Amino acid sequence: MNSINTNWRQLGSKFIVLIVLAVAVLFAIVSCSGKAPSKTQGIAPEVVVDYLHKIIEAERSVYTEHVVNRLGESGVMKTSENWKNEKNLPLPAQMLRMAAEESSQDGAFTYRLISPWNINDEQSPKTEFEKKGMENVIKTGEPFKELQTINGNQYFSAIYPDKAVSIACVKCHNNHPVHKKRYPNKFFSIGDVMGGIELNLPLK
Repeated sequence: MNSINTNWRQLGSKFIVLIVLAVAVLFAIVSCSGKAPSKTQGIAPEVVVDYLHKIIEAERSVYTEHVVNRLGESGVMKTSENWKNEKNLPLPAQMLRMAAEESSQDGAFTYRLISPWNINDEQSPKTEFEKKGMENVIKTGEPFKELQTINGNQYFSAIYPDKAVSIACVKCHNNHPVHKKRYPNKFFSIGDVMGGIELNLPLK
C-alpha cells in the first residue's frame, strides 16, 4: 500500500508543477513582450492564485475521498500522524505539505498551510503579511490578497481560509495532545476556519 501512497503523491505533485510551469511561461511571455498587460495578453495574478488554490484543494479532497476514506472504510489501511514508522497513510494535511515541498523546490512559487492554532510549529504565521492575512481570513472567512516583496522580488500573495469540512478533521484537531495543551479553550466545529492556505506567486 505504500506504493499507492507514493504514486498518488508523485502524480499530484507533478500535476501542480506542470500548472505552475505553464503559469510561469505565460507571465514570461507577457513580461518579455515589452507591452503593458491587457486582458488578451495574460491572466491577472489574482485569478491565477484562485486557479492554483482550486487545484491544491482538489488534490487534497481527491486524496481524502478516494484513498484515505476508501482504504480506511475497507480496513486495509488507516491514516496516522506517525505514518512512516507505523506504515500507514499520511494525513491529508501531511499530504498537502509534502506536495507543497515537492512543487516549491525551485523556490519560485510556494504554498503552505498556516494557522494561529498550529500543531506543527512550521505552520505558524511568521511574517507581517501572514499575521495580518490570517487575522483577516478568520474574521471574514474570505481570501486575503496582497502584493508583497520577498527577498527583493515581487510576489502576488494570497491566504485562503482552510475550513473544517468533516467530523474526522474536527475530532483529530480537537483531541490532539498538542492542541489540548496549547489551546485548551479552542474547540473547532464544522465550518470553522482552522487556518489558511498561503500562496506566493512570483510576478517575474
